[in-house]
Amino acid sequence: MNNANTIRWTYFLPILVILCVFSPTPIRAADPAPARPNILWIVVDDMSANFSCYGETLIETPHVDQLAREGVQFNRAFVTAPVCSTCRSAFITGMYQTAIGAHHHRSGRGEEKIHLPSGVEPIPLLFQRAGYYTTISGWPIRPNRLGKTDYNFEWDRSMYDGSDWAKRKPGQPFFAQIQLPGGKLRGGTRQSAQKFAQKAKQKFGSKTDPADVKLPPYYPDTPVQREDWAAYLDSVRETDRVVGEIIARLKEEGVLDQTLVLFMTDHGISHARGKQFLYEEGIHVPFILRGPGIAAGTIREDLIEHIDMAAISLAAAGIPLPETMQAQDVLAEDYQPREAIFAARDRCDETVEHLRCVRTDRFKYIRNYLPQRPHLQPCAYKDHKSILIDLRRAFAAGELNDIQKQLFAPTRPPEELYDLENDPHEIHNLAGDAKFATQLTDMRNRLDDWIVRTNDHGRNPESEAMYDSDMALYLDTRRRRGSIEDLQELQDNIKQMKRWAAEGK
Repeated sequence: MNNANTIRWTYFLPILVILCVFSPTPIRAADPAPARPNILWIVVDDMSANFSCYGETLIETPHVDQLAREGVQFNRAFVTAPVCSTCRSAFITGMYQTAIGAHHHRSGRGEEKIHLPSGVEPIPLLFQRAGYYTTISGWPIRPNRLGKTDYNFEWDRSMYDGSDWAKRKPGQPFFAQIQLPGGKLRGGTRQSAQKFAQKAKQKFGSKTDPADVKLPPYYPDTPVQREDWAAYLDSVRETDRVVGEIIARLKEEGVLDQTLVLFMTDHGISHARGKQFLYEEGIHVPFILRGPGIAAGTIREDLIEHIDMAAISLAAAGIPLPETMQAQDVLAEDYQPREAIFAARDRCDETVEHLRCVRTDRFKYIRNYLPQRPHLQPCAYKDHKSILIDLRRAFAAGELNDIQKQLFAPTRPPEELYDLENDPHEIHNLAGDAKFATQLTDMRNRLDDWIVRTNDHGRNPESEAMYDSDMALYLDTRRRRGSIEDLQELQDNIKQMKRWAAEGK
């Protein structure tokens, strides 16, 4: 190196070091994405953001953590529906489930059917038309065995070319989905949770110790609750292990760097205030992107919705977004961050419900359209879970504090307002506090605007014909799989729903 070059480097090197250390974005931009990258969605059942990269300390999740380190981690991602079929109906179309009439869980399954509105099509069909090989599977991938779909509308199975992207033509890009059982692995009984914990010990050399679990303050500190939460955390470990296997396959095939990987869950942990409800435990989810064109080590704090996965994926593949699509490409250069996200819960199985919420950076507003009903309405699916049985036992025994007793109040406030900055567990309802009257009005207006702007189909109750159609199928399924007692319980719950409706509750 001559003296002139030495002088230049002596002058500029300290400046370059300072820029590398303190610049909020990497000096080196991400490699440009290929024109037609592969797209892979990893979607997990019943799991909140209990991964190390999201702050969980009782377990280690090295594979998901690495995915986050090599891509972008969204810390404020939310589902628009906290139960699987409505959530999946939303993300597979890039539409709010309430806007396409798919907002009731497991609806349109009997004689009465649900059809997508004109102009709305499932995402795999759009990829297929663009020349992509489309797949959906579980893990490990099994030949000709499709993975979980659970859509509430009529759809054509031919929109999936198969279960394994290895069957594609040479040079053909793929759009794949891998569906994982996640939190369902621990089962619903105390015995199944204990059994799964033992499997985790055999597989990982240890299991999560229930004594180390710190439960949210709205759940009682009992052995059943601790064991269940510990087993749930072990299901997170198992999910992380499987993610590692999936990424390893992409590496072995030499396609990892040409594949946009999207990791998320379909809603939060299945618990009394989680799955099926609009509290943070039910709607806040992990959301990670890794792939070509994605700058590594990025963390974003802006609010996004899970349906955005549709727009992100189509845009990455160069496929035009349908004009009617409500999802947004949050990676676009002209993307304007949301001021709020919205979510909805409606009927789940036999249990009729109508909840809506809007969440900003700091506040959450929930509207209970059926306030004369209890939070824990009768629901055969949930009521047989050991954690719910234990909660009811603790309530009957007088073991719950005032916060935990709220789960069993016979009615609910019509409105709930929470200051998430100071009350992250959503315990103190501020809707009746005069100091927050302006905030309450603002949140009401935001929700009202969204309901009209997105054509929320929930403004009208589900038709009796649709309810009876779905319940006929549900009863038949219970009749074939369950006991006489289970069948009678479901029939009683259906009668209760109809009684409350007739009473105007």
